[in-house]
Amino acid sequence: MKSPLLSLPGAVPAEGVDEGVAAHYGDLFREQRALAGGTGFVDLSHRGVVTVSGEDRLGWLHLLLTQHVSDLPPHQATEALILSAHGHIEHALYLVDDGETVWAHVEPGTQDALIAYLESMKFFYKVEVADRTDEFAVVHLPAGSIAEAPDGVVVRETPYGRDLFLPRAELAAYARQAGPPAGLLAYEALRVEAHRPRLGFETDHRTIPHELGWIGTAVHLHKGCYRGQETVARVQNLGKPPRRLVFLHLDGSEVHLPPPGTEIRLADDGADGRRVGFVTTSVRHHELGPVALALVKRNVPVDARLMAGDTAAAQEVVVEP
Repeated sequence: MKSPLLSLPGAVPAEGVDEGVAAHYGDLFREQRALAGGTGFVDLSHRGVVTVSGEDRLGWLHLLLTQHVSDLPPHQATEALILSAHGHIEHALYLVDDGETVWAHVEPGTQDALIAYLESMKFFYKVEVADRTDEFAVVHLPAGSIAEAPDGVVVRETPYGRDLFLPRAELAAYARQAGPPAGLLAYEALRVEAHRPRLGFETDHRTIPHELGWIGTAVHLHKGCYRGQETVARVQNLGKPPRRLVFLHLDGSEVHLPPPGTEIRLADDGADGRRVGFVTTSVRHHELGPVALALVKRNVPVDARLMAGDTAAAQEVVVEP
């Protein structure tokens, strides 16, 4: 689904999973500084939008999600995961309930699989699940923004800003009065700075929530049973996750950023050293320079000097070993 905002001056399309919205509008660092200062907006209209309505919606979702949502107050934002039977992360949902309907936005292209799973779990519950992606576009306003949401629009407010579920037909008109647009690269740079994981970027087929610091923010440790809970409880009570998320400060003299999947080695082991992890997201930050998120083996010393491919990297702990 191609955003109409790609017609704005300077818009350069994003690629890959984020295809359909702008990567930037001609000045990456200016756009980052605007967002960091609480101005502008980000077009996230490529993300999937799913709603769950019906009188049983919160109690039903409580049985399926990692988050405690049975008593979720109206207009209070939260996030949650859906795990496999082995505790591996399958879906990440960013939720808010408006008093009648739960609204969630999810990674682009994942809504069909999510809805198929939810439909398979309805049984006798009074719930209705709907794909609203064609009707609603997600727009992000940064923390500190004084821009007003249009009347009637569902808003998901977090410490990082507000997500608006805007009628898709109103997206172009809203952009004209919402301030300067910022592209997805600026949004991603601030996400990496905040150490916030993203499904499909910081996750692979065997990622568990403990590895990414999603315990507490997306996983509630004191709630009833859900699929994959046994793994969560076992790791929480009896062990440690096999990998941990780290924040990397990259050598700024390198022209190119190490792309996702780049192998990480211990610098002291030389070019033939064993692989101890991999880069998940790398960005250029307006203040910090080139930085990245990465997954490394839990036993990598926190003071170890690392190499991301050919790029020297200093690690900052996100998830404690």
